[in-house]
Amino acid sequence: MSDPIRVAQWATGAIGKTALRGIIDRPDLELVGLYVYSDAKAGRDAGDIARRAPTGVIATRDVDEIIRSRPQVLIHSPRLQIPYERHDDDLCRLLRAGINVITTAGQHFPRAHGTEREHMFAQACKEGDSTLFGVGVSPGVIGERLALALTGTSIELDRITIDEVLDARGMPDPDFAFTVMGMGSPPEELDGTGPLPSLYASLYLETIAFMCERLGITYDEVVSDHRVVAARTDLDVAAGRIAAGTVGTTEWRWHAMVDGKQFLTLAIIWTMEPDREEYAGRDQWEVHLYGKPEIVMTVNLVEPQDPNSRTTAGQFITAGPALRAVEHVIAAPTGIFEPPVFAPFRLEHSA
Repeated sequence: MSDPIRVAQWATGAIGKTALRGIIDRPDLELVGLYVYSDAKAGRDAGDIARRAPTGVIATRDVDEIIRSRPQVLIHSPRLQIPYERHDDDLCRLLRAGINVITTAGQHFPRAHGTEREHMFAQACKEGDSTLFGVGVSPGVIGERLALALTGTSIELDRITIDEVLDARGMPDPDFAFTVMGMGSPPEELDGTGPLPSLYASLYLETIAFMCERLGITYDEVVSDHRVVAARTDLDVAAGRIAAGTVGTTEWRWHAMVDGKQFLTLAIIWTMEPDREEYAGRDQWEVHLYGKPEIVMTVNLVEPQDPNSRTTAGQFITAGPALRAVEHVIAAPTGIFEPPVFAPFRLEHSA
């Protein structure tokens, strides 16, 4: 039998802890390092943080210590933050040190932002003979894998829409819910031009650009079409209180335009009031292909039935793609890893 793959975990929030437990529980992986942001977690055994038996790996806030642990791959799971580029320096430092990095905090398709950003990561990979892979569920799986695979059944393809509707009441982190998601903000502050819309525009542009490139589509522009909805009453949710009249739902929506028409629409709808008429009963993800044939695919998560489980289905489905990618990223060539797509629809091959 081959030796276990040496893996380090970066950050231990909701997704990071799920990934950490996944590493510890797999016999083919060996946890060798754990980076944390909190002084309260530094110095603790990784097993204690993960609710597992002691591992002998002690959490640290020292990046050099992580590098010295010589992981073959690092799962990078910090919170998405404003600005989108917040984690660039850490990522490049790790890549230059020769560590393959799988991140759940964006960087799914740096080429979407132009050659300069792509070159920055590619050069760091070249210097360290390493690989970078950004993955999660959305971005990462819904559009880039499932929707693109489904287009492979199309004879003609006129338009694609992807809707995500998330019940956000269970989001436990106040900073994420109120700062990164924008919940509880005055509605006029989220007018589509501030740092928060810019953050999500950067993140989800990568899904749009990746999908269009694989489909052989050159879009003219990406047009935003955002809406925020004020809470009807005071709401007590996992992260805290949202006052009536402040933002209780955000609808981030972008259209990739081709010849003046919407070709790909991506809508990310997060709500603290899932019982509102416009959201009640909707699937968590709906992919709609307009063409021949017309197809609708829906995806829904089922929460764990184990009453002792503290991990949500959303945490599993975000950490899972990162854990599944470990061997593939190690085997990938140096550079930015782009997942293969089998036989999608191609405009130049259409009837």
